[in-house]
Amino acid sequence: MQNSKSVKIKLALLCVLSVPITTLFLGCTTDNVNGIVIGDSLYVHQSYTENRKMIRLIKKVLSKNTDALIELKKSPNGGAGGSYDLGYVITQIIYRLGEDDIIKMVKKFPEKEKSFEGLIDVGLEYGDNDYDGKMDNKKFKKEFPKLFKYLNENR
Repeated sequence: MQNSKSVKIKLALLCVLSVPITTLFLGCTTDNVNGIVIGDSLYVHQSYTENRKMIRLIKKVLSKNTDALIELKKSPNGGAGGSYDLGYVITQIIYRLGEDDIIKMVKKFPEKEKSFEGLIDVGLEYGDNDYDGKMDNKKFKKEFPKLFKYLNENR
């Protein structure tokens, strides 16, 4: 009799603990990495694994890892709003590191990887890079003139 009661208690405990543990591992996506905001149309639609990968990539890019920037700009984003949010992530990184460091990284890109102006355009236009709660509607050529010139001269 005691054995049966013990089994029931263990099963009940397992049931109670399985919900928070499952939620922890499947639902733990984040919308901020070292101050870089990931827009909700990007992170909400990511799996736990995709979100962890994006977090690692953002951290590596902030450490000036060229390969991570290449991989980040090619991240699956679901299109539409997710593309805008990926562009927003990239523009925040450009602001953080500065145009000169981004240009140094892009110079190391293979030729076929040097095109990501579209992501930068939408990140500046629709992102909230000054964190005032409103879309910025900024233009690439004006906001990052050195990077704009480099990318347009080196295609």
